[in-house]
Amino acid sequence: MATVWIPPLLRDLTAGAQSVVVPGETVRELIAALDARYPGLADRLIEEGALRRGLVLMVDGVTSRQGLRTRVRPESEVHFVPAIGGG
Repeated sequence: MATVWIPPLLRDLTAGAQSVVVPGETVRELIAALDARYPGLADRLIEEGALRRGLVLMVDGVTSRQGLRTRVRPESEVHFVPAIGGG
């Protein structure tokens, strides 16, 4: 099962858990498993069938542009990183 690191702004939904181990072969499946355990989490990660704007997905240290279709392995580490903007 993959390890998903929870961003600080979402930890109110996970009772403060920084990481959670969940089953799934894609990021979409991981988020579904997270939402089953922590209702409301999917709404904060997904918008209109895709990852919310402003989130960068990293799987095993590599930025993914495939979004919810990104494949994961049982030993994968998944991070949802808020994008940094500036002027």
